[in-house]
Amino acid sequence: MENQKQFELNDVVEMKKPHPCGENRWKIIRLGMDIRIKCLGCEHSVLIPRKEFGRKIKKILIKHVE
Repeated sequence: MENQKQFELNDVVEMKKPHPCGENRWKIIRLGMDIRIKCLGCEHSVLIPRKEFGRKIKKILIKHVE
Protein backbone atom coordinates (compact mmCIF):
# COMPACT_ATOMS: atom_id res chain seq x y z
CA MET A 1 0.00 0.00 0.00
CA GLU A 2 1.53 3.23 -1.13
CA ASN A 3 2.22 5.97 1.42
CA GLN A 4 -0.30 4.74 4.00
CA LYS A 5 -0.19 6.52 7.33
CA GLN A 6 0.28 4.14 10.25
CA PHE A 7 -2.47 4.77 12.77
CA GLU A 8 -3.38 2.62 15.76
CA LEU A 9 -6.11 2.31 18.37
CA ASN A 10 -6.38 5.33 20.74
CA ASP A 11 -4.30 7.63 18.49
CA VAL A 12 -5.50 11.23 18.27
CA VAL A 13 -5.67 12.36 14.63
CA GLU A 14 -6.47 15.54 12.74
CA MET A 15 -8.88 15.28 9.83
CA LYS A 16 -8.87 17.51 6.73
CA LYS A 17 -12.27 18.99 7.57
CA PRO A 18 -13.37 19.98 11.09
CA HIS A 19 -16.46 18.54 12.78
CA PRO A 20 -19.54 20.84 12.78
CA CYS A 21 -18.91 21.51 16.51
CA GLY A 22 -15.65 23.24 15.49
CA GLU A 23 -13.20 20.62 16.79
CA ASN A 24 -10.69 18.98 14.42
CA ARG A 25 -9.16 16.39 16.80
CA TRP A 26 -10.50 12.83 16.78
CA LYS A 27 -9.61 9.72 18.80
CA ILE A 28 -9.56 6.33 17.07
CA ILE A 29 -11.73 4.02 19.20
CA ARG A 30 -12.18 1.01 16.85
CA LEU A 31 -10.11 -0.51 14.04
CA GLY A 32 -11.21 -3.07 11.46
CA MET A 33 -12.67 -2.88 7.96
CA ASP A 34 -14.33 0.28 9.27
CA ILE A 35 -12.77 2.75 11.68
CA ARG A 36 -14.75 4.42 14.47
CA ILE A 37 -13.49 7.83 15.55
CA LYS A 38 -14.77 10.03 18.38
CA CYS A 39 -14.76 13.84 18.28
CA LEU A 40 -12.80 15.22 21.22
CA GLY A 41 -15.00 18.32 21.31
CA CYS A 42 -18.56 16.96 21.56
CA GLU A 43 -17.89 13.20 22.04
CA HIS A 44 -19.85 12.29 18.86
CA SER A 45 -18.58 9.08 17.20
CA VAL A 46 -18.53 8.30 13.48
CA LEU A 47 -17.93 5.02 11.62
CA ILE A 48 -15.90 5.46 8.42
CA PRO A 49 -14.68 2.83 5.92
CA ARG A 50 -10.89 2.36 6.22
CA LYS A 51 -10.22 3.47 2.63
CA GLU A 52 -12.22 6.69 3.10
CA PHE A 53 -10.52 7.35 6.46
CA GLY A 54 -7.11 7.03 4.77
CA ARG A 55 -8.11 9.79 2.34
CA LYS A 56 -9.63 12.09 4.98
CA ILE A 57 -6.89 11.94 7.63
CA LYS A 58 -4.48 14.87 7.67
CA LYS A 59 -1.97 13.82 10.34
CA ILE A 60 -1.50 11.91 13.58
CA LEU A 61 -1.29 14.36 16.47
CA ILE A 62 -0.70 12.00 19.43
CA LYS A 63 0.52 8.43 19.09
CA HIS A 64 -0.90 6.09 21.76
CA VAL A 65 1.84 4.38 23.77
CA GLU A 66 1.09 1.00 25.38
